[in-house]
Amino acid sequence: MPIRRITKHGERVLKTPCPPLDYAAFKNELPALLKDMWATMAAARGVGLAAPQIGLSLRIAVIDVKPEGKPRRIVLINPEILSLEGELNDEEGCLSLPGVYAKLRRHARARVRALDENGVSREVSGEGLLARALQHETDHLDGKLYIDRLSFEDRLKALDAIKDAKPSWD
Repeated sequence: MPIRRITKHGERVLKTPCPPLDYAAFKNELPALLKDMWATMAAARGVGLAAPQIGLSLRIAVIDVKPEGKPRRIVLINPEILSLEGELNDEEGCLSLPGVYAKLRRHARARVRALDENGVSREVSGEGLLARALQHETDHLDGKLYIDRLSFEDRLKALDAIKDAKPSWD
């Protein structure tokens, strides 16, 4: 279960929407990939990781926000957001933009439908950090980074922070 290199801002795979994954064609490769994704996310101390963040244009993401300090691993294959409600304005970061954080308005509650690691269609609902993670990881699969959702002024500040942080990303 090797830890994979996390792609960083500026790499094309992060800006490319992922096509739907053919679960049946990929199911034999999925367990090994998921092990790598969990290990990579844990090593980076993240709460979510999308396949493009390890250089793969696959519509797969993993999330574990550890509610009440207990693991709750969520696998999302071909996720689609079903509903978004409320408002949450909090600081957000990304493993592909290490050390760069910005306040971002997201929805406080989210409901997503996706296949799990067994190919079973499930709905996942979350509030707070889980809602933010569901939106954030789905954005990655759509070729978006959280800074793409910032106001022009805040995006300029974030890009300045990225420029300063980049030398330490290797």
